[in-house]
Amino acid sequence: MKEARKIARLEKAGWKTVTVQDFLGLSDEDMAIIEVKVALAKRLRDQRARSGLTQTQVAGIVKTSQPRVAKMEAADRTVSIDLLVKALVKTGVSVREIGRSLEKVPTPGEKSGRTRRAHV
Repeated sequence: MKEARKIARLEKAGWKTVTVQDFLGLSDEDMAIIEVKVALAKRLRDQRARSGLTQTQVAGIVKTSQPRVAKMEAADRTVSIDLLVKALVKTGVSVREIGRSLEKVPTPGEKSGRTRRAHV
């Protein structure tokens, strides 16, 4: 309820609430790829925490650097989906578990719910 009042107040002041997809002009397919990458990055972070591993230890397992693991966990644009999957498998996540992590990802055309306000 509080959020609805805030949105109404901002819209009255000339702000518009749009999705991240609309704000950045992304296609449904682009948005789906981003959502997959974010889900995999979150799963890697969760796996590392659950396993009690440091980013440095994960880097050793995956044969990469600690700063690269940090970028992987942040779903940095320079990190490929392939590398995220490799890191997940090498840290003990099964392919089936990876699939379950992706079941929650919206399919192209579904809205993720991520919004941004912009002044028009």
